[in-house]
Amino acid sequence: MGSDSSRRAWRIPFLIGSLAAGVAIFLRRNMEETESFEQHRQSQRSRASVAGLFRHKRACLIVAGLTLGGTVAFYAYTTYMQKFLVNSAGMSKADASMVSVISLIAFVLMQPVFGSLSDRVGRRPLLIAFGVLGTLCTVPIFSALTTVKTMGGALALISAALLIVSLYSSVSAVAKAELFPVEIRALGVGLPYAITVSLFGGTAEYIALWTKSIGHETWFFWYVSACVLVSLLCYLWMPDPKAVSCIDRD
Repeated sequence: MGSDSSRRAWRIPFLIGSLAAGVAIFLRRNMEETESFEQHRQSQRSRASVAGLFRHKRACLIVAGLTLGGTVAFYAYTTYMQKFLVNSAGMSKADASMVSVISLIAFVLMQPVFGSLSDRVGRRPLLIAFGVLGTLCTVPIFSALTTVKTMGGALALISAALLIVSLYSSVSAVAKAELFPVEIRALGVGLPYAITVSLFGGTAEYIALWTKSIGHETWFFWYVSACVLVSLLCYLWMPDPKAVSCIDRD
């Protein structure tokens, strides 16, 4: 593209995002609410509050622990990956961007596959599989990416990483929702999730760039692996959602 086109290209994702947001709002406004939510709304019980969350402290901690490894791994393999391929693997920006786009499309297509699998085997086994594979495979995948020579090789490695992340991303929302009763569910999931993503997911790229700037880039690889390990311990400790699901009780 010419220089003028290149300068205007940054607007395209925002345009697509605004259109997608409009579609999402339309779909959400026309969705049927669950029976439990309608009963709660008609009963005019008290609104959810932060103070009410203190009755669900354990569930809030589980949401934070459940989110930690997944959000760090997600940001590492998505938002940071293009920079990593350029700065550490020596790939051109165009090739790195193409690899990132294709791998993200593959990632999107993986979600319903693993979501369907979780309906058969449960959510906890998928989360544990993510924890084990993420802990063991993060450092080898990142290390291999630093020496990758072809777009195909990079795409294969990143797709493998995102396949592992899909074990988390495809079930995490409902696994968190199952921890809370309907009257506190949105706040109970949203607040600890937002705090965890802000503190760990949002800072992942900065930590990655900082470790590279001081000559210890591999520290970031181990950091991601350690975060996933913490989440793995949470998955092993948390109750089985199939046995204690508040959604089923509603």
